[in-house]
Amino acid sequence: MDVLPELGAQQQVFTQAKSHAAMLFVENRIYVLALISFVVFYGLDHIVFAKRESTGGVSGELDNVYLLHLAGFAAYSGMIGYLLVERAQRGWLALTVYTFVMAVHFLIVGHSLAEEHGLEQQRLSRLLLAGSVLAGWLLGATLPLSETAFARLFAILAGGVVITSLSHELPGKRRGRFWPFCLGAAVFALALLASEAAVG
Repeated sequence: MDVLPELGAQQQVFTQAKSHAAMLFVENRIYVLALISFVVFYGLDHIVFAKRESTGGVSGELDNVYLLHLAGFAAYSGMIGYLLVERAQRGWLALTVYTFVMAVHFLIVGHSLAEEHGLEQQRLSRLLLAGSVLAGWLLGATLPLSETAFARLFAILAGGVVITSLSHELPGKRRGRFWPFCLGAAVFALALLASEAAVG
């Protein structure tokens, strides 16, 4: 409800920028960036899955696959932190909803990372992910981007959010519970609509 309409709005910002008027496929650039991000994050998950299949489960060690996965999520967390500044400009309610949703998202992703790599006790990894959110926020507060650069950043984040939500937040076929899922979706939708009504 939030990501796709915002992606459309950012595509309009990008299309209307005079400096991009001569570019090929300018009307699809932001969507292409979102697709590339989706594919990159899917690739990271695929690498982890392939490693797990070849080793027969989690290794519990810091290896190159884990470090690559961690680096990808640190960059992802930093982008989310950067966007906190923009949400704050929309008002406290929009910021509160965004912060709550992303906090829950981070809890699920953090648990999933620990489960995939068998590294529940890796405090350094958790600190790195938390620190990357703060670093992103600090960059956003001190180095604001142009509208078109922000549109690109949002597109990259949107692709990451979609694939991360699908792969880490939705349970496997037989593990899910449909009605609690529906309730959560309804609560989130109402909170989002309330924040949009308050801003608009």
